[in-house]
Amino acid sequence: MTIQINRREFIKYSSAALVTLITADKVFAEEKQLPKDTLPVKLGIIGLGQWGSETLAAASRIPSIQITAICDNYDPALAKAAKAVGLAAAYKDYRSLMDAKDVEAVIIATPSHRHKEISLAAIDARKHIYCEAPLATTLEDARAIANAGEKSKQVFTAGLQGRSNLLYKHVLQFVKEGCLGKTIQVYAQHNKKTSWRRMAPSPTRENELNWRLASENSPGLIGEMGIHSIDLASMYLAATPVAISGFGSVSCWDDGRRVPDTVQCVIEYPNNLKFVLSATIASSFGGSYVQFQGSDSTLMMQEDQSWMMREADSPLLGWEIYAHKEPVHGETGICMIADATKLLEQGKEPGKEGTLKPPKSALQCALEDFVHSIRKGSKPACGLAEAYKSTIIALKSNEAILTQGRIELRKEWFNLGDHNG
Repeated sequence: MTIQINRREFIKYSSAALVTLITADKVFAEEKQLPKDTLPVKLGIIGLGQWGSETLAAASRIPSIQITAICDNYDPALAKAAKAVGLAAAYKDYRSLMDAKDVEAVIIATPSHRHKEISLAAIDARKHIYCEAPLATTLEDARAIANAGEKSKQVFTAGLQGRSNLLYKHVLQFVKEGCLGKTIQVYAQHNKKTSWRRMAPSPTRENELNWRLASENSPGLIGEMGIHSIDLASMYLAATPVAISGFGSVSCWDDGRRVPDTVQCVIEYPNNLKFVLSATIASSFGGSYVQFQGSDSTLMMQEDQSWMMREADSPLLGWEIYAHKEPVHGETGICMIADATKLLEQGKEPGKEGTLKPPKSALQCALEDFVHSIRKGSKPACGLAEAYKSTIIALKSNEAILTQGRIELRKEWFNLGDHNG
């Protein structure tokens, strides 16, 4: 079903619409002459909730993306997005969007338990896909998406934007060079006070909005928040865990929910390496970060800032003498700056000339990588293999939390194909 703009809205936006139509005609004429790999990707966004709206805003600022369609089954969300993007076609049913010939690629930003049906429909429609993480809320659904995606010739990438984060990629070079020494342990936390419960004008809409509080649909705090730390650990450790222990409780929001608001899990890797992951929506103290602790140094990672703390007896690397430093937890932290090499080449001093934070958000970089994969044929920043692995770890972590137990991970779970979970 396509939503039509009424007469009042048409008059209100007629000037802008006229300019857009003239521009569109010009672009259409130019498209006949320009090579396809130089044209903007015609994109549709499915799911216009809080994160979908953020993604829509980010995509709208990227010149290599043209928003041609938006989709949401909730009229107010659809109408709000329609005003923001102008003449993009508005759909209430994602299946109608799949039939649109002016949509090359889709972003799936719906609730996680709906990813499977929409992803499979997009694969059948031969659309390129950017699917938010986790891939799904069950192993069976995640496997179905991954298997279908692998057989497709279209680009499939997942919204684990840490894979595109300029800072994470910069620091990864040092990790590969052995800056940590022997990795001793990993710790991550996600602390942000928010009930996860949302109000709505009707009980039906309220149930739709609060899918994360329904245990049959929700992957829990680890699936929705912790998966990004899990994926970062996969990047930096280059290893697959062997077991997970979990604990969880409703510690604050005792409103009848069955999804814990405070959780901890211990993810065990080979060689006695353990990753402790803690998350709560009952307190904001401490914020969010991932810490890789090694015998030579410790890395403290936030999405847009990172510090390295060197051990007193660790060998000198040389470059750290000139690096910008800040106090971190009573230690001297060496600031890991994403564009440090470029600044040095320009004769500038990192930290004093230029920002300490990456020049682009991880989300913007992820969307740009997605477009580059479509137009240039490059490997997706976060492909199916990476997304599938992190989804399995996150879902099994949530299972361990709900059962208050320990789960040994089977190697075959991480291989695509038909395996029982």
